[in-house]
Amino acid sequence: QVRLVESGGGLVQTGASLRLSCTASTRITSTHQMAWFRQAPGKEREFVAALSRNSAAKYYADSLKNRFSISRENAKNTLYLQMNALTAEDTAVYYCAAGTQVLSSIRDASLYSTWGQGTQVTVSS
Repeated sequence: QVRLVESGGGLVQTGASLRLSCTASTRITSTHQMAWFRQAPGKEREFVAALSRNSAAKYYADSLKNRFSISRENAKNTLYLQMNALTAEDTAVYYCAAGTQVLSSIRDASLYSTWGQGTQVTVSS
């Protein structure tokens, strides 16, 4: 069974940067669509960013595309999320996910088959 393990979260101040990592137990990052979602307390899980299986296309939530960047390193079976200029509104648990759905559904959390356990990001103001 494929496992995804996120890391890199933590407590930072407003304006700081963080890079989250998601390491897979198999070579899933090169065969699946990969994505990051986040869930803040009391809110629904929301799409953050996604990367097509061949890395040809990147997708971002409109409100985050100027500050966040998604990438992957297939040789390490790892997906990354670079987050810059963090604000308190970015405080959430961040999850990575893998799926095989078509690109038109890449923002749909319900279609991802594999999820990590999440990593907490807390931004203090």
